Amino acid sequence: MARAASRCTLARTKRELVLPEIDPFAKESLEKEWEFLCAAVSPVADPERLRLLFASGLNWSVVLELAGEHGVLGMLANRLEGEGYAGVPEEAREKLQIRMREQHVFTLGMTAELFRILEGFSGARIETILVKGPVISLLAYGDSAARSYVDLDLLVRHRDIQGATQRMLALGFEPAVAVSAIRAGKIPGEYLFRRKGTQRAVELHTERTFRYYPRAMRMEELFARKRQLLLDRRDVPALSLEDELVLDCVHGSKHFWERLMWVCDVAALVARHPEIDWGKAQQAAAAVGAERMLRVGILLGALLLGTKVPEAIAEQVGRDRRSESLSRQSARWLPYAGGAPRPLRGRAMYRVNMGGGGVRGLAYLTRLSLSPTDEDWEEGAEERGSWLWEAARRPFRLLRKYGSGE
Repeated sequence: MARAASRCTLARTKRELVLPEIDPFAKESLEKEWEFLCAAVSPVADPERLRLLFASGLNWSVVLELAGEHGVLGMLANRLEGEGYAGVPEEAREKLQIRMREQHVFTLGMTAELFRILEGFSGARIETILVKGPVISLLAYGDSAARSYVDLDLLVRHRDIQGATQRMLALGFEPAVAVSAIRAGKIPGEYLFRRKGTQRAVELHTERTFRYYPRAMRMEELFARKRQLLLDRRDVPALSLEDELVLDCVHGSKHFWERLMWVCDVAALVARHPEIDWGKAQQAAAAVGAERMLRVGILLGALLLGTKVPEAIAEQVGRDRRSESLSRQSARWLPYAGGAPRPLRGRAMYRVNMGGGGVRGLAYLTRLSLSPTDEDWEEGAEERGSWLWEAARRPFRLLRKYGSGE
């Protein structure tokens, strides 16, 4: 859609949420298409509402482009297939089915790649955990190919990152971060690897790269609670249900909840798994300072997709009015799929509030503002650059990147 959301005027499905004016997309109002998309991908089906929206005269090109931008083509396809594609124009149905075949082929290749990596790590005695991607697709939608993803995300302990890097090189992957920088102990945003000549990418994460946890990720506790999931008839290491939920909420918060896919993941995970232990989920969130991130993720599902807030945490959610305001703020901007970047001041306040507000929130913002990643490294200084110099440069880079509209 070439970031179509950045060129459109959208009215939120909730009448009290009105988006700011942006250039219209093809002179169309996307209110109907956005409302239909939210209804179609919701884990709580409302056939009557879908029928009414079908009859409202949808622009199917816009529906498919919005679904693609928001990463929910698979969820949309499943819902429409369940309805027998009734009322869907043939051209739109064919386009959607083509996209889904492409997604399934890509997923098969990534699954095979995953098994090779897990075998390689096991042989090198490197413990790992698969997160997001195929895991959340399986847990939230019952099918590892239902949800689109572009890379595999694996957790490893920071002490194992050099061994993991060597194993990835042996498996034919090329690092996006210089090996010399990794050896020097430089910490990028993630350790990205790509297989040359393909679209296959793998990100390795450690307790030091997960900067967007308000408090340090407790890697040893995550490994202690990990479990095995059956993925294409093979066991793969995964987080506990509660830890995966918290991680997904932190990830959505990191990206300002700019894609409907992340809201769907959390909503579907909650709706599909009544066995979630909410006491453990809240403890896991509190341990890393992500209580508000968890609440916002759940509230967004209720606001956009019509899911229910679990009774076990309804009282806590109700007491935290800031969570409600943050979820409404995110819902206003979410249809743009990140095409209308927030100004620096707005981003900063969002981080403060999402980090818990007050002193906690300011500490979170300060840490994020001064924690350099590979984007802050000077060219040619990957091995020898000073952390203090990189930290000092980072706020100015962020100001240049996000502060032009201030």
